[in-house]
Amino acid sequence: EGNGVKRAMTMFRFVSKIWIHAKRIVSQLQPDVVIASSTYPIDTYAGQKIRKVSRKKVKLIYEVHDMWPAPLIELGGMSKKNPFIVLLQSAENSAYRHSDKVVSLPPLAKKHMIEHGMAPDKFVAIPNGVVTADWKNPSPLPSEHEKYLSELKKEGKYIIGYFGGHALSNALDVVLDCAEQMNDSFVQFVLVGDGVEKKGLIENARKRKLDNVSFLEPIDKLAIPNLCTYFDIIYMGAKASPLYRFGLCMNKMFDSFMAGKPIICAISTPESPIEKNRCGIMVPSEDVKGIITAIKEIRNMTEEELVAMEKRAKKLAMEEYSYEVLAKRFESVFY
Repeated sequence: EGNGVKRAMTMFRFVSKIWIHAKRIVSQLQPDVVIASSTYPIDTYAGQKIRKVSRKKVKLIYEVHDMWPAPLIELGGMSKKNPFIVLLQSAENSAYRHSDKVVSLPPLAKKHMIEHGMAPDKFVAIPNGVVTADWKNPSPLPSEHEKYLSELKKEGKYIIGYFGGHALSNALDVVLDCAEQMNDSFVQFVLVGDGVEKKGLIENARKRKLDNVSFLEPIDKLAIPNLCTYFDIIYMGAKASPLYRFGLCMNKMFDSFMAGKPIICAISTPESPIEKNRCGIMVPSEDVKGIITAIKEIRNMTEEELVAMEKRAKKLAMEEYSYEVLAKRFESVFY
C-alpha cells in the first residue's frame, strides 16, 4: 500500500527537478562533493549531472541504503522485464560505474556491486550506528511500562525483550511458538512496539493462552536505553529472505550492542558482527528450537561470561558504531 504509481512519479519528479536545475544548484552551492543517497538509485543521474556541469572537479559518492531493485524482484515479485525494474537496474549499474566511491550500509554487498559494474576499490562499508549522547541522557520510560516491567522482575522473571516493528517481515509469530514450547515458567517474552501485525499477534497469543507473552505500546526511541535495562536477552528476528545475503544493518542491532545485553538473532545471513564479536547467538530465521536452545545457553552463562559479553558489546558500539566514528569514516571518503 502506498508503493504504486504515485510513489514512482514522486521519485521521477524529485530527480527531474534536480536535473533541470543542476546549473543553478552548482552556481549557488559550488559543491566539492555530491552524495546521491536514497532508496531508489535513479538519483545517481541527478548527481552525475551536477558533477558534469561543475567547473571544478567534484567527487560523486553513491550511498546505498537498500539494494534496489533487488527487493522489488525478490520480495515484491516484480519481473526483471518490468519497465520500472529495467530503469532502476540501469540506474543501479550506472551508479556503480560512474560514482567515485560507493558507500554501502549493507556490509556484504561488495560482490553484488562488482557484478553490476563497480570497480572493487570504490567500495566502502559504513553502516548505521548509535547516538551515544542518547544513551548518556535517556528519556524515562512511560510509567505503565516501568511499573509492569518492575513487577516482572520482582516475580523473578527472565525477560526476553523485543523492540521495534510488528510486521510480517519481523516474524514475531515465531516468538509465540517459542513461548508455547518453552518449558520454563520464569521466562517471559515482552514485545514493545507497533505495526500492522500486532493486533493479530495479540489475538493469536490469547487463543493459545500464552501468559508468558506480553505486548507493550511503542515508546520514544530515546527511552530505549531504559527499556533495555529490564531485558535479560534482546531478541531480533526476521523471515528468511535472500536479501540478508547482503548482511545486517538494523538500527536495533546497534542499540542492542550499546545496551550490552546478550542478543539472540534469528536471521539467516552469511556473517554478522553479533557472532564475530561474541555479543550473542545467531540462529537461522524462524528456527524455534534454535531460539529456545540459545535462550537456555545464555541463561546458563556465568556472571563473568555475561559481564565479558557486555563489555565486548559496549566497546564495539563505541569504537565501531558510534556516529562520531562513522562520521569520520564518511568524511575520509571525501578526499
